Amino acid sequence: MAPRGSGRATNPAATENGSGSGAWTRRQVLHRVSTVGAASAVFGRALAALSAEKSAVTDEMIRQAEWISGLELTDEQRKLMATGVRDTVEGFVKTRQVPLDNAVAPAFHFATVEAGNQHAARRDTKVTFKPLPSVARPASPEDLAFASVAELASLLRRRKVSSVELTKLYLDRLRRYDPLLECVITFTEELALQQAQQADREIAAGKGRGPLHGIPWGAKDLLAVPGYPTTWGAEPFKDQVLKEKATAALLLEEAGAVLVAKLTLGALAMGDVWHGGQTRNPWKPSEGSSGSSAGPD
Repeated sequence: MAPRGSGRATNPAATENGSGSGAWTRRQVLHRVSTVGAASAVFGRALAALSAEKSAVTDEMIRQAEWISGLELTDEQRKLMATGVRDTVEGFVKTRQVPLDNAVAPAFHFATVEAGNQHAARRDTKVTFKPLPSVARPASPEDLAFASVAELASLLRRRKVSSVELTKLYLDRLRRYDPLLECVITFTEELALQQAQQADREIAAGKGRGPLHGIPWGAKDLLAVPGYPTTWGAEPFKDQVLKEKATAALLLEEAGAVLVAKLTLGALAMGDVWHGGQTRNPWKPSEGSSGSSAGPD
């Protein structure tokens, strides 16, 4: 799929808020920096070097870093960025105040309940799958498209719908809405149809792989899939093709899921502005979808 031109104006304030008033938010400043691709890394290194011997980042340091990296921000944008950097540094300082010996192993268990809860502290939890519910096939393609994964899995197991049918349905919807939402970087249609056909054959033979078998999905373009670009949403990497397969993509493939497209992310996983444009909120297309998982969101 050919990348789209961003069509952005030279004046960033006029582009981002549509008014030229310069009333920027921190999020919009990050969008602006992310659009410059490799230059943002130069900017970060320059700012780090300028602030190495100082107690805090200042607006003037940001101005000097701009000159080094070729960026151009307004006074308001510099002020917002300086505040954001100082807040981030303060967070790092607080984190480093927590005593944690190097001998302490990384945590492999995360609990969202209070400390001391024995149930949450168990390490022998096993994942089990409940029996798939028996559901009726939705009357319309629209209702079928919005069915839950559990419902789709039930329909696939009972052969009330095929993986090929679902795959074509979602590919059609992506092609229909992508011009508005700008949520797809690369379609993987050939691979998708091969995987869907294989899933249908295996399900018909009683060789189910689990609840994701035959379910279409889209990969955030941070995940490498051999044979397709992995752009990280950034202009310098828009033609990058990696030989490796991301672990997440491999596990989903082994579970029988069907990859239909590689979806957008903000440049270098920041925001919703990528090398082809800005991904839109499907519920309010006049605004961005946020990020970094702009397309999947």
